[in-house]
Amino acid sequence: MKETLLKKIETRTLICGVVGLGYVGLPLAVDKAKAGFTTIGFDVQQEKVDLVNSGHNYIGDVVDADLQKLVASGKLRATSDFSFVKDVDFIAICVPTPLDKHQQPDISYVKNSTIAIAEHLRPGTMVVLESTTYPGTTEELVRPLLEQGSGLKCGEDFYLGFSPERVDPGNLVYKTKNTPKVVGAIGDDAREVIAAVYSAFLEGAVHTVSSPAVAEMEKILENTYRNINIGLINEMAILCNRMGISIWEVIDAAKTKPYGFQAFYPGPGLGGHCIPLDPYYLSWKAREFGFHTSMIEASMMINDRMPEYTVERAGKILNRYKKALNGSRVLVLGVAYKQDIDDYRESPAIRVIEEFEKTGAQVEFYDPFVPKYKENGVWHESIPALTPEAVRTYDLVVITTAHTNVEYQMVIDCGVPVFDCKNVTKTLCRTDTVEVL
Repeated sequence: MKETLLKKIETRTLICGVVGLGYVGLPLAVDKAKAGFTTIGFDVQQEKVDLVNSGHNYIGDVVDADLQKLVASGKLRATSDFSFVKDVDFIAICVPTPLDKHQQPDISYVKNSTIAIAEHLRPGTMVVLESTTYPGTTEELVRPLLEQGSGLKCGEDFYLGFSPERVDPGNLVYKTKNTPKVVGAIGDDAREVIAAVYSAFLEGAVHTVSSPAVAEMEKILENTYRNINIGLINEMAILCNRMGISIWEVIDAAKTKPYGFQAFYPGPGLGGHCIPLDPYYLSWKAREFGFHTSMIEASMMINDRMPEYTVERAGKILNRYKKALNGSRVLVLGVAYKQDIDDYRESPAIRVIEEFEKTGAQVEFYDPFVPKYKENGVWHESIPALTPEAVRTYDLVVITTAHTNVEYQMVIDCGVPVFDCKNVTKTLCRTDTVEVL
Protein backbone atom coordinates (compact mmCIF):
# COMPACT_ATOMS: atom_id res chain seq x y z
CA MET A 1 0.00 0.00 0.00
CA LYS A 2 2.77 2.44 0.92
CA GLU A 3 4.72 1.97 -2.30
CA THR A 4 1.61 2.30 -4.43
CA LEU A 5 0.69 5.60 -2.77
CA LEU A 6 4.23 6.98 -3.01
CA LYS A 7 4.20 6.19 -6.74
CA LYS A 8 0.89 7.99 -7.19
CA ILE A 9 2.27 11.02 -5.35
CA GLU A 10 5.36 11.07 -7.56
CA THR A 11 3.37 10.77 -10.79
CA ARG A 12 0.64 13.20 -9.66
CA THR A 13 -2.01 10.52 -10.22
CA LEU A 14 -3.08 10.69 -6.56
CA ILE A 15 -6.65 11.97 -6.21
CA CYS A 16 -7.16 14.27 -3.23
CA GLY A 17 -10.24 15.19 -1.27
CA VAL A 18 -10.94 18.01 1.17
CA VAL A 19 -13.94 17.99 3.51
CA GLY A 20 -15.02 21.52 4.47
CA LEU A 21 -14.49 24.34 1.96
CA GLY A 22 -13.99 27.24 4.36
CA TYR A 23 -11.01 29.38 5.34
CA VAL A 24 -8.82 26.27 5.74
CA GLY A 25 -10.25 23.80 3.26
CA LEU A 26 -10.63 25.87 0.11
CA PRO A 27 -7.04 27.24 0.08
CA LEU A 28 -5.80 23.70 0.77
CA ALA A 29 -7.84 22.28 -2.10
CA VAL A 30 -6.64 25.01 -4.46
CA ASP A 31 -2.98 24.44 -3.61
CA LYS A 32 -3.32 20.68 -4.13
CA ALA A 33 -4.94 21.22 -7.51
CA LYS A 34 -2.32 23.79 -8.52
CA ALA A 35 0.36 21.18 -7.79
CA GLY A 36 -1.22 18.85 -10.35
CA PHE A 37 -3.41 16.67 -8.13
CA THR A 38 -7.02 16.17 -9.20
CA THR A 39 -8.94 17.41 -6.17
CA ILE A 40 -12.53 17.00 -4.97
CA GLY A 41 -13.92 19.36 -2.37
CA PHE A 42 -16.73 18.14 -0.12
CA ASP A 43 -19.13 20.41 1.76
CA VAL A 44 -22.61 20.01 3.18
CA GLN A 45 -23.43 23.62 2.24
CA GLN A 46 -24.69 23.48 -1.32
CA GLU A 47 -24.10 27.21 -1.72
CA LYS A 48 -20.34 26.74 -1.30
CA VAL A 49 -20.35 23.77 -3.66
CA ASP A 50 -22.13 25.79 -6.33
CA LEU A 51 -19.80 28.77 -5.91
CA VAL A 52 -16.70 26.62 -6.31
CA ASN A 53 -18.05 24.78 -9.33
CA SER A 54 -18.92 28.09 -10.99
CA GLY A 55 -15.42 29.44 -10.27
CA HIS A 56 -16.63 32.09 -7.82
CA ASN A 57 -14.18 32.62 -4.96
CA TYR A 58 -15.34 33.58 -1.46
CA ILE A 59 -12.11 33.24 0.54
CA GLY A 60 -9.66 36.14 0.74
CA ASP A 61 -6.52 33.97 0.66
CA VAL A 62 -7.53 32.36 -2.66
CA VAL A 63 -6.72 34.10 -5.94
CA ASP A 64 -9.87 34.38 -8.04
CA ALA A 65 -8.08 33.58 -11.30
CA ASP A 66 -6.51 30.45 -9.79
CA LEU A 67 -9.86 29.04 -8.75
CA GLN A 68 -11.44 29.78 -12.12
CA LYS A 69 -8.58 28.17 -14.03
CA LEU A 70 -8.53 25.03 -11.88
CA VAL A 71 -12.28 24.52 -12.13
CA ALA A 72 -12.25 25.11 -15.89
CA SER A 73 -9.41 22.58 -16.33
CA GLY A 74 -11.20 19.93 -14.30
CA LYS A 75 -8.46 19.76 -11.67
CA LEU A 76 -10.83 21.00 -8.96
CA ARG A 77 -14.51 20.39 -8.38
CA ALA A 78 -16.85 20.40 -5.41
CA THR A 79 -19.71 18.18 -4.32
CA SER A 80 -22.04 17.53 -1.40
CA ASP A 81 -22.24 13.84 -2.34
CA PHE A 82 -19.90 11.90 -0.04
CA SER A 83 -20.14 8.78 -2.19
CA PHE A 84 -17.29 10.29 -4.21
CA VAL A 85 -15.01 9.58 -1.23
CA LYS A 86 -14.56 6.17 -2.87
CA ASP A 87 -12.64 7.90 -5.68
CA VAL A 88 -9.98 9.61 -3.55
CA ASP A 89 -6.60 8.38 -2.29
CA PHE A 90 -6.11 11.17 0.27
CA ILE A 91 -8.75 13.10 2.18
CA ALA A 92 -8.28 15.98 4.63
CA ILE A 93 -10.96 16.91 7.15
CA CYS A 94 -11.09 20.71 7.57
CA VAL A 95 -14.35 21.34 9.39
CA PRO A 96 -15.16 23.77 12.24
CA THR A 97 -14.49 22.83 15.86
CA PRO A 98 -16.37 25.50 17.83
CA LEU A 99 -17.34 25.60 21.48
CA ASP A 100 -20.86 24.90 22.69
CA LYS A 101 -22.85 27.20 24.97
CA HIS A 102 -21.09 25.67 27.98
CA GLN A 103 -17.63 26.50 26.53
CA GLN A 104 -16.95 22.82 25.89
CA PRO A 105 -15.65 21.34 22.62
CA ASP A 106 -18.26 20.79 19.93
CA ILE A 107 -16.76 18.04 17.78
CA SER A 108 -20.01 17.18 16.01
CA TYR A 109 -18.67 18.45 12.66
CA VAL A 110 -15.63 16.19 12.94
CA LYS A 111 -17.78 13.25 14.02
CA ASN A 112 -20.36 13.66 11.27
CA SER A 113 -17.70 14.14 8.58
CA THR A 114 -15.84 11.04 9.75
CA ILE A 115 -19.02 8.94 9.68
CA ALA A 116 -19.77 10.17 6.14
CA ILE A 117 -16.24 9.29 5.01
CA ALA A 118 -16.34 5.86 6.66
CA GLU A 119 -19.39 4.82 4.66
CA HIS A 120 -17.42 5.11 1.42
CA LEU A 121 -13.83 4.57 2.57
CA ARG A 122 -11.93 2.11 0.41
CA PRO A 123 -8.65 0.29 1.09
CA GLY A 124 -5.49 2.24 0.35
CA THR A 125 -6.81 5.67 1.41
CA MET A 126 -5.08 8.25 3.60
CA VAL A 127 -7.30 10.20 6.02
CA VAL A 128 -5.93 13.30 7.75
CA LEU A 129 -7.71 15.46 10.32
CA GLU A 130 -6.68 19.13 10.09
CA SER A 131 -9.34 20.66 12.34
CA THR A 132 -7.97 22.03 15.62
CA THR A 133 -9.07 19.83 18.49
CA TYR A 134 -8.06 18.33 21.82
CA PRO A 135 -5.17 15.83 22.04
CA GLY A 136 -6.50 12.32 21.47
CA THR A 137 -9.28 13.12 18.97
CA THR A 138 -7.68 11.32 16.03
CA GLU A 139 -7.03 8.07 17.89
CA GLU A 140 -9.96 8.09 20.34
CA LEU A 141 -12.74 9.38 18.06
CA VAL A 142 -11.80 9.36 14.38
CA ARG A 143 -10.08 5.97 14.23
CA PRO A 144 -12.93 3.94 15.85
CA LEU A 145 -15.54 5.67 13.68
CA LEU A 146 -13.59 4.94 10.49
CA GLU A 147 -12.96 1.32 11.42
CA GLN A 148 -16.52 0.64 12.54
CA GLY A 149 -18.11 2.41 9.60
CA SER A 150 -15.91 0.91 6.91
CA GLY A 151 -14.94 -2.49 8.30
CA LEU A 152 -11.32 -1.64 7.46
CA LYS A 153 -8.37 -1.72 9.83
CA CYS A 154 -6.21 1.36 10.47
CA GLY A 155 -2.57 0.80 9.52
CA GLU A 156 -3.38 -2.22 7.36
CA ASP A 157 -6.19 -1.08 5.07
CA PHE A 158 -5.97 2.69 5.41
CA TYR A 159 -3.64 5.31 6.92
CA LEU A 160 -4.70 7.90 9.48
CA GLY A 161 -2.99 11.03 10.74
CA PHE A 162 -3.35 14.55 12.08
CA SER A 163 -1.81 17.67 10.53
CA PRO A 164 -2.95 20.92 12.16
CA GLU A 165 -4.07 23.73 9.91
CA ARG A 166 -1.99 26.87 10.06
CA VAL A 167 -4.05 29.58 8.44
CA ASP A 168 -3.67 33.27 9.22
CA PRO A 169 -6.31 35.12 7.16
CA GLY A 170 -4.96 38.30 5.63
CA ASN A 171 -1.29 37.45 6.23
CA LEU A 172 0.58 38.93 3.26
CA VAL A 173 3.65 36.72 3.69
CA TYR A 174 2.58 33.31 4.95
CA LYS A 175 -0.18 31.41 3.15
CA THR A 176 -1.07 27.72 3.18
CA LYS A 177 1.54 26.96 0.54
CA ASN A 178 4.63 28.39 2.25
CA THR A 179 3.84 27.75 5.91
CA PRO A 180 5.71 24.83 7.54
CA LYS A 181 3.50 21.80 8.23
CA VAL A 182 3.45 19.37 11.15
CA VAL A 183 2.38 15.77 10.55
CA GLY A 184 1.64 13.07 13.13
CA ALA A 185 0.25 9.68 12.13
CA ILE A 186 -0.53 6.19 13.41
CA GLY A 187 2.46 4.12 12.30
CA ASP A 188 5.69 4.82 10.46
CA ASP A 189 4.29 4.04 6.99
CA ALA A 190 1.33 6.36 7.50
CA ARG A 191 3.62 9.14 8.67
CA GLU A 192 5.88 8.71 5.63
CA VAL A 193 3.19 8.76 2.95
CA ILE A 194 1.11 11.54 4.53
CA ALA A 195 4.22 13.70 4.88
CA ALA A 196 5.03 12.91 1.23
CA VAL A 197 1.64 14.25 0.13
CA TYR A 198 2.17 17.57 1.89
CA SER A 199 5.77 17.82 0.66
CA ALA A 200 4.52 17.39 -2.88
CA PHE A 201 2.42 20.56 -2.95
CA LEU A 202 3.72 22.78 -0.14
CA GLU A 203 6.82 24.96 -0.19
CA GLY A 204 7.12 25.05 3.60
CA ALA A 205 9.03 22.33 5.42
CA VAL A 206 7.12 19.29 6.66
CA HIS A 207 8.00 18.34 10.24
CA THR A 208 6.92 14.88 11.39
CA VAL A 209 6.18 13.89 14.99
CA SER A 210 5.68 10.51 16.61
CA SER A 211 1.90 10.49 16.96
CA PRO A 212 -1.32 12.36 16.16
CA ALA A 213 -1.60 13.34 19.85
CA VAL A 214 1.74 15.17 19.69
CA ALA A 215 0.59 17.07 16.60
CA GLU A 216 -2.75 17.88 18.24
CA MET A 217 -1.04 19.18 21.37
CA GLU A 218 1.44 21.16 19.27
CA LYS A 219 -1.40 23.08 17.66
CA ILE A 220 -2.98 23.79 21.03
CA LEU A 221 0.38 25.02 22.33
CA GLU A 222 0.80 27.45 19.42
CA ASN A 223 -2.46 29.23 20.15
CA THR A 224 -2.41 28.90 23.93
CA TYR A 225 1.00 30.57 23.89
CA ARG A 226 -0.53 33.55 22.14
CA ASN A 227 -3.62 33.54 24.36
CA ILE A 228 -1.53 33.65 27.53
CA ASN A 229 0.75 36.41 26.29
CA ILE A 230 -2.14 38.51 25.06
CA GLY A 231 -3.82 37.97 28.42
CA LEU A 232 -0.65 39.21 30.12
CA ILE A 233 -0.47 42.33 27.99
CA ASN A 234 -4.20 43.04 28.43
CA GLU A 235 -3.79 42.86 32.20
CA MET A 236 -0.76 45.13 31.96
CA ALA A 237 -2.83 47.57 29.90
CA ILE A 238 -5.49 47.74 32.62
CA LEU A 239 -2.84 48.33 35.28
CA CYS A 240 -0.98 50.92 33.20
CA ASN A 241 -4.20 52.85 32.67
CA ARG A 242 -4.75 53.06 36.41
CA MET A 243 -1.15 54.20 36.89
CA GLY A 244 -1.35 56.82 34.15
CA ILE A 245 1.25 55.03 31.99
CA SER A 246 0.94 54.32 28.25
CA ILE A 247 1.11 50.56 27.70
CA TRP A 248 1.92 51.23 24.04
CA GLU A 249 5.00 53.26 24.96
CA VAL A 250 6.02 50.53 27.42
CA ILE A 251 5.81 47.89 24.68
CA ASP A 252 7.78 50.03 22.23
CA ALA A 253 10.52 50.38 24.82
CA ALA A 254 10.54 46.66 25.65
CA LYS A 255 10.82 45.79 21.94
CA THR A 256 14.25 47.38 21.80
CA LYS A 257 15.64 44.35 23.65
CA PRO A 258 17.04 42.05 20.93
CA TYR A 259 16.44 38.84 22.90
CA GLY A 260 14.05 37.36 25.45
CA PHE A 261 11.03 39.51 24.54
CA GLN A 262 8.32 39.23 21.90
CA ALA A 263 5.82 42.03 21.51
CA PHE A 264 2.13 41.34 22.02
CA TYR A 265 -0.50 44.08 21.99
CA PRO A 266 -3.66 44.79 24.00
CA GLY A 267 -7.08 45.17 22.49
CA PRO A 268 -10.82 44.89 23.12
CA GLY A 269 -10.61 41.09 23.27
CA LEU A 270 -9.64 38.06 21.22
CA GLY A 271 -11.12 36.93 17.93
CA GLY A 272 -10.65 34.41 15.16
CA HIS A 273 -11.12 30.71 14.73
CA CYS A 274 -8.33 29.48 17.03
CA ILE A 275 -6.82 31.67 19.75
CA PRO A 276 -10.03 32.37 21.74
CA LEU A 277 -11.16 28.72 21.48
CA ASP A 278 -8.18 26.36 21.65
CA PRO A 279 -7.28 26.89 25.33
CA TYR A 280 -10.79 25.74 26.24
CA TYR A 281 -10.12 22.47 24.42
CA LEU A 282 -6.98 21.91 26.44
CA SER A 283 -8.47 22.87 29.81
CA TRP A 284 -11.46 20.58 29.10
CA LYS A 285 -9.22 17.63 28.23
CA ALA A 286 -6.89 18.31 31.18
CA ARG A 287 -9.74 17.71 33.63
CA GLU A 288 -9.87 14.10 32.41
CA PHE A 289 -6.44 13.72 33.98
CA GLY A 290 -7.30 15.56 37.19
CA PHE A 291 -5.28 18.58 36.11
CA HIS A 292 -6.30 22.24 36.15
CA THR A 293 -4.61 24.59 33.69
CA SER A 294 -4.56 27.51 36.11
CA MET A 295 -2.34 29.87 34.11
CA ILE A 296 -4.25 29.21 30.90
CA GLU A 297 -7.62 29.69 32.56
CA ALA A 298 -6.46 32.94 34.14
CA SER A 299 -5.46 34.38 30.76
CA MET A 300 -8.76 33.25 29.27
CA MET A 301 -10.67 35.10 31.98
CA ILE A 302 -8.69 38.30 31.37
CA ASN A 303 -9.19 38.16 27.60
CA ASP A 304 -12.88 37.27 27.92
CA ARG A 305 -13.41 40.33 30.12
CA MET A 306 -11.83 42.84 27.71
CA PRO A 307 -15.06 43.71 25.82
CA GLU A 308 -16.70 44.55 29.13
CA TYR A 309 -13.66 46.57 30.20
CA THR A 310 -13.75 48.42 26.88
CA VAL A 311 -17.31 49.54 27.53
CA GLU A 312 -16.44 50.54 31.11
CA ARG A 313 -13.65 52.78 29.80
CA ALA A 314 -15.99 54.18 27.16
CA GLY A 315 -18.49 55.05 29.89
CA LYS A 316 -15.84 57.01 31.77
CA ILE A 317 -14.98 58.93 28.61
CA LEU A 318 -18.62 59.91 28.12
CA ASN A 319 -18.88 60.89 31.78
CA ARG A 320 -16.20 63.52 31.23
CA TYR A 321 -18.50 65.05 28.65
CA LYS A 322 -21.42 64.86 31.10
CA LYS A 323 -23.11 62.10 29.12
CA ALA A 324 -24.32 58.65 30.17
CA LEU A 325 -23.93 55.45 28.19
CA ASN A 326 -27.68 54.93 28.39
CA GLY A 327 -29.11 56.76 25.38
CA SER A 328 -25.75 57.76 23.89
CA ARG A 329 -25.07 57.16 20.21
CA VAL A 330 -21.93 55.03 19.75
CA LEU A 331 -20.16 54.21 16.49
CA VAL A 332 -17.94 51.12 16.49
CA LEU A 333 -15.25 51.15 13.79
CA GLY A 334 -14.52 47.60 12.66
CA VAL A 335 -16.21 44.27 13.38
CA ALA A 336 -13.69 41.99 11.66
CA TYR A 337 -11.53 40.19 14.21
CA LYS A 338 -8.32 41.55 12.69
CA GLN A 339 -7.29 44.24 10.26
CA ASP A 340 -7.97 44.23 6.53
CA ILE A 341 -10.00 41.00 6.35
CA ASP A 342 -13.71 40.18 6.15
CA ASP A 343 -13.62 37.45 8.82
CA TYR A 344 -15.66 38.25 11.94
CA ARG A 345 -15.61 34.81 13.63
CA GLU A 346 -15.44 35.26 17.41
CA SER A 347 -14.77 38.97 16.87
CA PRO A 348 -14.41 40.92 20.13
CA ALA A 349 -15.99 43.91 18.41
CA ILE A 350 -19.30 42.06 18.29
CA ARG A 351 -19.02 41.40 22.02
CA VAL A 352 -18.26 45.10 22.54
CA ILE A 353 -21.41 46.02 20.61
CA GLU A 354 -23.46 43.63 22.75
CA GLU A 355 -22.01 45.10 25.96
CA PHE A 356 -22.86 48.61 24.79
CA GLU A 357 -26.41 47.55 24.02
CA LYS A 358 -26.79 46.16 27.55
CA THR A 359 -26.17 49.66 28.90
CA GLY A 360 -28.89 51.17 26.73
CA ALA A 361 -26.50 52.80 24.26
CA GLN A 362 -27.58 53.12 20.63
CA VAL A 363 -24.83 51.34 18.70
CA GLU A 364 -24.01 51.27 15.02
CA PHE A 365 -20.89 50.13 13.21
CA TYR A 366 -18.83 50.77 10.12
CA ASP A 367 -16.50 48.25 8.52
CA PRO A 368 -15.26 48.55 4.91
CA PHE A 369 -14.64 44.78 4.79
CA VAL A 370 -17.79 43.57 6.60
CA PRO A 371 -20.90 45.36 5.30
CA LYS A 372 -23.06 43.10 7.45
CA TYR A 373 -22.66 40.31 9.97
CA LYS A 374 -24.92 37.65 11.44
CA GLU A 375 -25.10 37.04 15.19
CA ASN A 376 -27.65 34.84 16.97
CA GLY A 377 -29.58 34.47 13.75
CA VAL A 378 -29.94 38.23 13.22
CA TRP A 379 -28.24 40.27 10.49
CA HIS A 380 -26.65 43.61 11.41
CA GLU A 381 -25.75 46.10 8.69
CA SER A 382 -22.98 48.69 8.62
CA ILE A 383 -23.77 52.35 8.15
CA PRO A 384 -23.44 53.06 4.40
CA ALA A 385 -20.49 55.44 4.54
CA LEU A 386 -18.04 57.01 6.97
CA THR A 387 -18.40 60.73 6.37
CA PRO A 388 -17.84 63.77 8.60
CA GLU A 389 -21.59 64.37 8.60
CA ALA A 390 -22.22 60.82 9.79
CA VAL A 391 -19.48 60.85 12.45
CA ARG A 392 -20.76 64.08 14.01
CA THR A 393 -24.11 62.42 14.78
CA TYR A 394 -22.46 60.19 17.41
CA ASP A 395 -21.47 60.88 21.00
CA LEU A 396 -18.52 58.49 20.89
CA VAL A 397 -16.46 56.59 18.31
CA VAL A 398 -14.75 53.36 19.40
CA ILE A 399 -12.01 51.89 17.19
CA THR A 400 -12.03 48.12 17.60
CA THR A 401 -10.30 46.95 14.40
CA ALA A 402 -7.18 48.49 12.87
CA HIS A 403 -8.25 48.54 9.21
CA THR A 404 -5.77 50.49 7.12
CA ASN A 405 -8.33 51.94 4.69
CA VAL A 406 -10.29 53.99 7.23
CA GLU A 407 -9.81 57.76 7.39
CA TYR A 408 -9.04 58.01 11.11
CA GLN A 409 -7.71 61.57 10.85
CA MET A 410 -11.05 62.66 9.42
CA VAL A 411 -12.79 60.97 12.34
CA ILE A 412 -10.55 62.77 14.84
CA ASP A 413 -11.05 66.11 13.12
CA CYS A 414 -14.81 65.83 13.60
CA GLY A 415 -14.29 66.63 17.28
CA VAL A 416 -16.26 63.65 18.56
CA PRO A 417 -14.64 61.75 21.47
CA VAL A 418 -12.66 58.77 20.15
CA PHE A 419 -11.67 55.68 22.13
CA ASP A 420 -8.84 54.01 20.20
CA CYS A 421 -8.51 50.37 21.31
CA LYS A 422 -5.87 49.51 18.69
CA ASN A 423 -3.54 52.54 18.80
CA VAL A 424 -4.15 53.19 15.11
CA THR A 425 -4.06 56.96 15.71
CA LYS A 426 -0.47 56.78 16.98
CA THR A 427 1.04 58.57 13.96
CA LEU A 428 -1.85 60.99 13.45
CA CYS A 429 -2.50 64.45 14.80
CA ARG A 430 -4.33 63.55 17.99
CA THR A 431 -6.43 66.01 19.94
CA ASP A 432 -7.52 65.85 23.57
CA THR A 433 -10.70 64.13 22.34
CA VAL A 434 -8.74 60.91 21.65
CA GLU A 435 -8.12 58.35 24.37
CA VAL A 436 -6.13 55.16 23.77
CA LEU A 437 -6.68 51.80 25.46
